[in-house]
Amino acid sequence: MKVLFTFGGLPHYYNKVLNKLQQEPDLDIVVLAPEQNQQTLGAGVKQAEDGLLFRVIRLPEYNTWYGKAFFRNLSELIDIEKPDIVVTVWPYVLGFIYFPLLWLKLKRKGIRLIFKDIPFMLPARKEANAYYKNPDVLRVNEDYVIPELGVLYGLKIQFLTFSRRLYYGLLADAHVHYIEGAAPLVATYGAKPESVFVTYNSPDTDELFEARAYIADLPTILPPNPHRILHVGRLVKWKRVDLLIDALARILPSIPDAELVVIGTGPEMTTLQDQAKRLDIERHVKFVGGVYKLTDLGRYLNESALYVLAGMGGLSINEAMAFGKPVVCSVCDGTEKHLVREGINGRYFTHGDVVSLAEVINDIITDPLTLTQMGEASTAIIRDEIHIGTVIDGYKKAFQYVIKLG
Repeated sequence: MKVLFTFGGLPHYYNKVLNKLQQEPDLDIVVLAPEQNQQTLGAGVKQAEDGLLFRVIRLPEYNTWYGKAFFRNLSELIDIEKPDIVVTVWPYVLGFIYFPLLWLKLKRKGIRLIFKDIPFMLPARKEANAYYKNPDVLRVNEDYVIPELGVLYGLKIQFLTFSRRLYYGLLADAHVHYIEGAAPLVATYGAKPESVFVTYNSPDTDELFEARAYIADLPTILPPNPHRILHVGRLVKWKRVDLLIDALARILPSIPDAELVVIGTGPEMTTLQDQAKRLDIERHVKFVGGVYKLTDLGRYLNESALYVLAGMGGLSINEAMAFGKPVVCSVCDGTEKHLVREGINGRYFTHGDVVSLAEVINDIITDPLTLTQMGEASTAIIRDEIHIGTVIDGYKKAFQYVIKLG
């Protein structure tokens, strides 16, 4: 069975999932990615092409009449590759709607289409208009923001809602999502509940546990500190590292040796460094830069007491939990609801509230027994419930479902 994925690039973390799928019997994975100047991959996302077990095809991207990127010559590529299944993502799914001859070609050839989505911050269909005019939503949905709310913005909301009715309710044969609440939500746009499959989201946890075992006896990468906080992720506004730095400044008077280690690179690096200096806490904030080797990342996790994600994100939570860390977070990408259990392996703070964040960090990090118990619970959740195997199983179920449609 040949499965063609259309992605905006080759993010290093998702390559591991595709490698696992390629190793499954009777699966042949091919990935279509842009030749250059990717328009759909987030700023600072690390891409990698080493160690790939699947085949990669590059096509040029172009900007369509509806304002989103799509692949040139995709129809001809489908004739050449003859996939059994195409898995697509936003915004490429729009191309199958608004170039109907392409969708008709899939139907004519019996090629099944699967839409991969989280879906995060997706309103029910009847609530979409009010949802996208909510100021709190506008602040984190940059893709939909227009400087002044007006006729153009309203038309954009209607276009988006109409498009979703088409690709959820008509276009896709199945849907793979990261969260359990997806089925009733996408059903409001016309998706059949039986066509929705939950894969969850996970890095290659087999590799994470191997790395954890490997570094157990290695020298420490940082001096011991029982009050060290760790953040991993791209340094972009929606990660809210600024909120975490403000929270650190609030807890330092009562925990004077508290320290924040920030792993990642991105456009906010200088702004965040300036913020630490302005608050006169720069010696308590260590900017490490990007760390992508699992054994190196694991050594930083081993020397940290607590993992905190103050803004949006996802997979860094899985990684921290695999290394036995408690997690503090708020609204991330929806997957945190399955991973972080309040009072069991972590705590939630009030979204965007620095006082709440500081209080939660202070409560956990000053209690060694709680840190230990929550860390053990984190490891158990990744080992027994949400791991690379659950992702692969979800995809296989979706593949089997669409093939049986006949």
